[in-house]
Amino acid sequence: MSIAFPVVMRMFLFEEKRYIETGNEHSVSYGRRRSRSCSTIYIEAACNLCAAFLVKKNKMNHKKGIWYAIVAYASWGLLPVYWKLLRHVPPVQLLSHRIIWSFFALLAVLIVLRRWRSFRKAAFTLPIVKVYFIAALLIGINWGTYVWAVNTGHLVETSLGYFINPLLSVLMGVVFFRERLRRRQWIPIVLALLGVVYLSVIFGSLPWIALVLALSFGLYGAVKKIAPLNSLYGLIMETGILFLPALLFLAWSDSSGTGVFLHAGNLSDVLLVGAGLTTTIPLLLFASAARKIPLSLIGILQYISPTLQFFLGVCVYGEPFSFLQFIGYSIVWIALILFGLEGYISYRASAAAAEMGQD
Repeated sequence: MSIAFPVVMRMFLFEEKRYIETGNEHSVSYGRRRSRSCSTIYIEAACNLCAAFLVKKNKMNHKKGIWYAIVAYASWGLLPVYWKLLRHVPPVQLLSHRIIWSFFALLAVLIVLRRWRSFRKAAFTLPIVKVYFIAALLIGINWGTYVWAVNTGHLVETSLGYFINPLLSVLMGVVFFRERLRRRQWIPIVLALLGVVYLSVIFGSLPWIALVLALSFGLYGAVKKIAPLNSLYGLIMETGILFLPALLFLAWSDSSGTGVFLHAGNLSDVLLVGAGLTTTIPLLLFASAARKIPLSLIGILQYISPTLQFFLGVCVYGEPFSFLQFIGYSIVWIALILFGLEGYISYRASAAAAEMGQD
């Protein structure tokens, strides 16, 4: 477009000059009419060219956004396979390595993009540090619980946490931000709550892993909603706040003789360092996808992750899954289906109303 548009405009200016200055065969008034006619033609051509370019660009961005989101959610869904390779590492050490190497990976991205100065100006104020301190605690709880659950044979329950998380996030919007729910939206929320109560009864206790994961990530999302920094700056702040405690814990572990890094072979060391990339790459892909596709589509694609986790737990790692559990999970799945259908119907209704308003 940067080349085509100036060319069209030069053609337009040339025609303006030629028809205004030429008076031998035409009258002045005819030249002006012809001039205006040419002006209209070339301006319309330029607008059509710009519109076609923008439509094509938007379609390409939309497709890229879909693929970025799919890869991000599939990566999160398959991440337990990676953590299983590190089951010999104590969970807190594994969490500490994930924090440290994620911080270095994000810092490298910041340096490559040459955004250090803007980050320093935006981030280092007391109100912002307070907000991201809370976010860091929540994401630390979420990551730590997840890693522990995966490597102790509770992968199926972690999937439940991420299945109910969207519904819990909607409920938090009502509690913390006074968002209003449509009447039909309460049905899947109540149904999911009944599913959790049912699972609590058959287990004899609350599915605390699922609830901790859902609550920590839901609260993390609520904090991020009011956080002022973009996703890259925010993740650097969060991992940076957790960096020193993680480093001190690893130093203590190594001095006490329980440290794994540099003591369990080269493969183990490479996998621990790679924990930073396995954390950072999906997050950056997701951040890019969120700018390219609607949130309604992200809301559908997000179920890729817990679905993969569920099938990994049951089909690959052979975690027990009884018929009674199946009933409880089915209640939650039905709630999610109803929630998605309600959102789709409301979206179609609002789109139709907007079209009628334009007509």
